[in-house]
Amino acid sequence: MHIPATTVDAYLAAAPEERRPALETLRQVILDHLPDGFVERIQYGMPGYVVPHEAYPPGYHCNPKDPLPFLSFASQKHFIALYHMGMYANPALLDWFTQAYPKHSKRKLDMGKSCVRFKKVEDIPFALIGELVSKMTVSDWIEIYERNVRR
Repeated sequence: MHIPATTVDAYLAAAPEERRPALETLRQVILDHLPDGFVERIQYGMPGYVVPHEAYPPGYHCNPKDPLPFLSFASQKHFIALYHMGMYANPALLDWFTQAYPKHSKRKLDMGKSCVRFKKVEDIPFALIGELVSKMTVSDWIEIYERNVRR
């Protein structure tokens, strides 16, 4: 599901009405727990949190004109998705998340490499997401990114 928007507020306003409260809560949880230095913006057609060029001038290796992506979320056709690049690149963080998840949700974890899918908005573990978001600083993410991607 593509939602054409140039701002996060516009994205949320255009999201399906039944998902809007969960998306707004997800955004607020992220903003409340996100370490300093990340910047909110629309990236790849969804709300994202990036390392700006001021903090990491090389940008994203796939397109150096883009700031380094870190975290994003989207309203997809059948679910709400949370994309956390840090879990993809840091096995210890991924292990922590997969072990902590059952303590916060009665649903089975539905996850790809960096994507966590929530089919029912009432099953989104906001407290766990807040904790996840707080676990990696901009400098942590740059170090991991450099070590794993920009060899």
